[in-house]
Amino acid sequence: MSECHFSTSGKKARAPRGDACHGQQRENGGGAAAHAPSRLIYGFHAVLGRLRRDPDAVFELYLSALRNDARAREVHRLAEEAGVRMTQVEGERLDGMVGTRRHQGVIARVDARQRMIALDDVLESLAGPALLLVLDGVQDPRNLGACLRVADAAGVHAVIAPKDRAASLNAAAVKVASGAAETVPYIAVTNLARALEQMKKAGVWVVGAAGEAETSVFGIDQRGPLAWVLGAEGEGLRRLTRATCDELVHIPMLGSVESLNVSVASGICLFETVRQRGGGAEG
Repeated sequence: MSECHFSTSGKKARAPRGDACHGQQRENGGGAAAHAPSRLIYGFHAVLGRLRRDPDAVFELYLSALRNDARAREVHRLAEEAGVRMTQVEGERLDGMVGTRRHQGVIARVDARQRMIALDDVLESLAGPALLLVLDGVQDPRNLGACLRVADAAGVHAVIAPKDRAASLNAAAVKVASGAAETVPYIAVTNLARALEQMKKAGVWVVGAAGEAETSVFGIDQRGPLAWVLGAEGEGLRRLTRATCDELVHIPMLGSVESLNVSVASGICLFETVRQRGGGAEG
């Protein structure tokens, strides 16, 4: 294992952060990063996205000693510019850190507070009609990551989910999101029904996807401020969530399956909104 400290020629380098091998440096010189809650993200999409958009939130980088391709060199360059400590390690150590081999040879320890944003902040800063995605009871982090990826593609302003009985924004979710976890605000709320009421008071029309609804997703006007509410595959929306929605719609199912993966269903709903708002390509 070799540890790499970077400084930029002609610039004053920032002190390295993190504690990959030197816990004492973290205690004595780590500053706020030493006490900040952190989490691991992995994969080049997620790590490069964070380095480009919010390098101050990156405490430390781990890169496979076997990687020397273009993306690895880009990680080196951005780490150098940001003054982030990078440690080159064997692949087995990376596997153990995140519990999977799908890290692509790069892991970052980042500030976990970066995603702590209030719903009020989103609702008060919208430049156009709101487009929100609410996930009710989605417990698989891979499904959460896929929903974030769809949300990013559709221009969603935020993804909202309950804190309890729901997937957390962990390394697996960030990996599947392929960078979208760094671009789409993720808001975990204590009371989902209360959050939906808050959206409604702000003028957002809350629409839930439910298989038994009479109206099709393609049969409602989606040009105004809108929040899509989707439940877990098979179980659907919880009773109180369903009752809080302004309207329920269904996705037409023409085959033999009874339900869709939540990320697929999210994509259908969100991109119908995009189409109605004039965001789709014509002809």
